[in-house]
Amino acid sequence: MFLAGVISQEVNGVITGTAGADGTVEDAYIGARSCARTHFGSLAKVKSIVSVNGYVNGVPEFAESLKAINGASDLLMAVFGEAGRHVRAAIGVNGLPRNALVELQMVVGVEA
Repeated sequence: MFLAGVISQEVNGVITGTAGADGTVEDAYIGARSCARTHFGSLAKVKSIVSVNGYVNGVPEFAESLKAINGASDLLMAVFGEAGRHVRAAIGVNGLPRNALVELQMVVGVEA
């Protein structure tokens, strides 16, 4: 399964902001966690998490994208154990759709 363009959301809508300006690394961590949590559907068919590419909307000086995307990686490891281990990239960008704080792309191995 390919998940592309999954942005940070909560019950009240998109988690927005810019890390290093009006958002913190903790806010981005929560945003990354929300991306990983809300877009799977049935977890029963997930066999493995193959890769995660995380993008953090941040100011040019924001150097904590790695810590922010840990929000997704930590959750995936907690839920799936060794099957949640994955390769990843954590990239700072200067804008995301709908002013989202975080966006994820994932490749997930699922049962047919």
